[in-house]
Amino acid sequence: MPRLGNPLVVIWAILLVLLSATIAASFVLSGPVGLVVSLSIAAIKSAMIYWRYMHLNEETPLNRIAALAAGLWLLILLGFLGVDYWTRALV
Repeated sequence: MPRLGNPLVVIWAILLVLLSATIAASFVLSGPVGLVVSLSIAAIKSAMIYWRYMHLNEETPLNRIAALAAGLWLLILLGFLGVDYWTRALV
């Protein structure tokens, strides 16, 4: 079975395609749909970077769980930040 090439270069090319998809979505989509699409693409890009460039595919399951917990903690903190922003009175 032939290899496609260096896996890092393949991931880099996929990230460039996803970057162009993000730019295209910013011009085509607007409102909540554009936000959901852009954040979904960003989540896919960050997962690919974590998995390949940070070598999570070579780590033990405990280290993978720790990386997922760090990402979950970041989402919780960003959620609290959003709630704080949305509940403040506009002055």
